[in-house]
Amino acid sequence: MPVPSNNLDMDVEEFRKRGKEIIDLIADYYKGVDSYPPLAQVEVGYLAKLLPTEAPLKSEPFEDIIADFNAKIMPGVTHWQSGNFFGWFPSSYSFPSFIGDMLSSMINCIGFNWICSPACTELETIVLDWLGKAFGLDESFLATRSDGSSGPGGGVIQGSASEAHIVAMLAARERMLHTLRDQGLSEEEVASASTRLVAYGSDQTHSSGQKAAMVIGCKFVSIPSDDGLRLTAAALARQIDKDRAEGNIPFFVCGTFGTTNTAAIDDLAGIAAVAARENLWYHIDAAYAGCALVCPEYRQLCRGAELADSFNVNPNKWLLVNFDFSALWVKNSCYLRDALSVTREYYRNDASDSGLVKDYRNWELPLGRRFRSLKLWFVLRMFGIEGLQQYIRRTVALGEWFEQQLLSDGRFEIIAPATFGLVVFRVLPDAVDLQRHGVDPADEGAVDSLVSDVDERIYKLMIADGRVFLTDSKVRGRHVIRACFGGTHVSQKTVQTLITVLKESADKILGRP
Repeated sequence: MPVPSNNLDMDVEEFRKRGKEIIDLIADYYKGVDSYPPLAQVEVGYLAKLLPTEAPLKSEPFEDIIADFNAKIMPGVTHWQSGNFFGWFPSSYSFPSFIGDMLSSMINCIGFNWICSPACTELETIVLDWLGKAFGLDESFLATRSDGSSGPGGGVIQGSASEAHIVAMLAARERMLHTLRDQGLSEEEVASASTRLVAYGSDQTHSSGQKAAMVIGCKFVSIPSDDGLRLTAAALARQIDKDRAEGNIPFFVCGTFGTTNTAAIDDLAGIAAVAARENLWYHIDAAYAGCALVCPEYRQLCRGAELADSFNVNPNKWLLVNFDFSALWVKNSCYLRDALSVTREYYRNDASDSGLVKDYRNWELPLGRRFRSLKLWFVLRMFGIEGLQQYIRRTVALGEWFEQQLLSDGRFEIIAPATFGLVVFRVLPDAVDLQRHGVDPADEGAVDSLVSDVDERIYKLMIADGRVFLTDSKVRGRHVIRACFGGTHVSQKTVQTLITVLKESADKILGRP
């Protein structure tokens, strides 16, 4: 039987031609990205009406595919890179990161161990040490100490902070099971004890904490935060005492450096003391705000991080590395490897067996992994630490300027200041005509309810306007509006557009000041 020919529709020369066209398309897109409505203006299910129900049997012309991309796909895109996008936390990008990603796609290795592509493993170890030093992380988190010796710690690239949270919790469980065995428990007793493990976070901890507990099959306790929306050592200690009295086994706690809702900072040092006393694995989620640690002036806000067991930052949020790239550092990787190592003959190679290199497949959930360190390598080299510091400081300054405009307007209050380029705000009760709405000023519950309703109506009017996109949330049951200024394309011009839309929407709901 004859072997079919390898008749690919796109050869190298065709790729060269089309690749240049795509680079032009991308460049043109970013040149005019602010001209798009930041939020996709389509209805649910729009695309199914435009595309066939089955894949084409025969090859289609490249020109037709690009035409459909422009006409059918692009209308359904929410433009995260627009300067008018202030929602959630940003998904940052830079052209140096794109170049690293393109080269990663060119190499297209599956780097589950050293021999798969030695540079893939070794560059990851090196650049995560670079980044850890740029953040001022304790030396115990680095793969290579200052004296040149190798330590048990190091960094690994995860796909997201959610993956990092799961991996850290798996390592924590492994350490606790080791502890129980060292105490003389039988394997049957250890198995029984594993069903009573408890992990902790606060009511402001990212949902990845609860999801991680769901994945590994343990209990997650959400501890009420204090008036500053922080997890405190005292609250954690009280909950641990309660759980121990009920026969449960505390084993993990997550402290947050910059919560999603308000960028609050938990009592990192206090939590560390409780974790050490109670033998809990201490994980710090610094997915967004941790990027600011490239600027030395923010490091004093992160005191206590040096006492953690694991530390996570997402450079793809606020450090010009495009998605997906989440950096996780651990002090002792042995628990990670013990929790996640599965060996087969087809994974064996002399380098891995020597113990001299890292097999990152044992540091993550998937087996396969892309050459993602190239993205960070290009960003760090082409911007330098000083360039990244300038970027962080610029976006924080934009948030501070927006905050000043809100205060000068007089109708809004700041719920969380622009420490990390995130401003959380709401309408002041004094700006709402309580008499017109029939609300007694002495009835605090009714006033809060009305202000939240008015605040939400302003927010919805802003979204319906279409010129900007930002997100809302609830803080202590009160509606708030969040505006984050960390995006690559956010500028004073786009922030002014946000201010204009906000004031126009407030005028319609509240009346002019």
